Amino acid sequence: MIVLYHPKSTKPRSRRFPLAVLSLATVLEGREEYVIVDGNVDPTPDATLEALMHTHAVELLAVSVMPGPQMVAAVETCRKIRASFPRVPIVWGGYFPSIYTDAALNAAYVDFAVRGQGEDTFLELLGALKGARGLESVRGLSFKDRSGQHHHNPERAMKSPDAFPWYPYHRLDAGKYILPTFLGRRTAVHQASVGCPFRCNFCGVISAYGSREKMESPSRTEAILGHLKSAYGVDAMQFYDNNFFLREDHARELADRIAPLQMSWWCEARIDIVLGFSDATLGAIRRSGCTMIFFGAESGSDWVLKEMNKQLRAEQTVELARRIRQFGITPEFSFVVGNPRDPDRDTHECLQFIRKIKRINPEAEIIVQHYVPVPQREHMYGGVDNQVQFPTTPDEWATKQWLNFTVRKDPAMPWLRPRLKRRIDNFELVVASRWPTVQDIRLPAWGRRLLKALSAWRYRLAFYSFPFELQWAQRLIDLRKPKLESL
Repeated sequence: MIVLYHPKSTKPRSRRFPLAVLSLATVLEGREEYVIVDGNVDPTPDATLEALMHTHAVELLAVSVMPGPQMVAAVETCRKIRASFPRVPIVWGGYFPSIYTDAALNAAYVDFAVRGQGEDTFLELLGALKGARGLESVRGLSFKDRSGQHHHNPERAMKSPDAFPWYPYHRLDAGKYILPTFLGRRTAVHQASVGCPFRCNFCGVISAYGSREKMESPSRTEAILGHLKSAYGVDAMQFYDNNFFLREDHARELADRIAPLQMSWWCEARIDIVLGFSDATLGAIRRSGCTMIFFGAESGSDWVLKEMNKQLRAEQTVELARRIRQFGITPEFSFVVGNPRDPDRDTHECLQFIRKIKRINPEAEIIVQHYVPVPQREHMYGGVDNQVQFPTTPDEWATKQWLNFTVRKDPAMPWLRPRLKRRIDNFELVVASRWPTVQDIRLPAWGRRLLKALSAWRYRLAFYSFPFELQWAQRLIDLRKPKLESL
């Protein structure tokens, strides 16, 4: 038996289909006996895994690992399994082993690391474990030999999602994943492409996949969404693509195909690509159910965007904010603040730019993040290659300091002084209070009114310091929010 393990990564109300392990299940279905254990659903995943190890001849434990809380959960579980069942090989796949490959292999409880797209690599690894081929022949695989030396095989060419079967949704209790969101009462997730063809030098996607992207055909996306609607009553969709739109003809065909499904949906996209679409295509995208699009604006300064290798100009973000409003699509703009070479200038210009965006399109949603470096195939944004020493083991990554670094909770960056960091955080709180996100469906109407009233004068006067009343209001609202965990 093959065990596919998805460690806990989120709260019950936020769980979604575990696409990472479902993608492996697609190639195992009908070939191998396997089981999926999802820590976001199973309250005692360690006990479940141990029971499986005792009752079945487990050939391989495959663990999907994202940096952050999921990696912490993976460390704890894999350490226990290795101590109790030392002969069961363990392979990690996903973003963490793709980006921090050597760190993953430095753990005594990790035998193999799958880098990038994993379906074919996983199948070939199974073949190697059964003696059908050598480990050295498996592209996309990293492993340790008996002396502990790390071997990194060449990368594997990416394939389109069309090359693989559909996810075996029947292997899961779908009702535990199809939950209410701002998009609809029964929201599911889907990924219609893999990778991204751009070269932004702060992004983990490039580190994991290189500058490559493979798209699913619109006909297949239409068929899968139709199945989810008819079989499970899905009425809304979150697309987990890193870059949902590449070509206008593909976008228009997809919009026309899914419009009859009457689903509301959300996706991520490039500003310049969507800005280049015709009015007819943007209208078709809105009619197909598109409610919100996440855009990585990243900065309001061209000098920062150039250093990020973003291949974008600030004026394009302004134009998109203005133009997309007429189509009734909410733009969600993300900003990465804190350029290491000149964080004060970057912060000042970025906060002013966000205020400009809100004047042009008040409905625009704003996400503000501190710059947290990710290892790159070439050089990291901001020239910080020699300023950050990343952990060399998962156990060190799992410490409070590095977990906070990963999730951008109080990251201690040498170039971002505490005073400047507080200004960024306070600005974010004021903006989020002045325009509470539509995505928080648990936020009561009275809470929205309270936050807007308390923050209005601050935003008008650009006074962000000491927002104690907003912090108090947030705590009060959180205490009184209705619970959705049981839905």
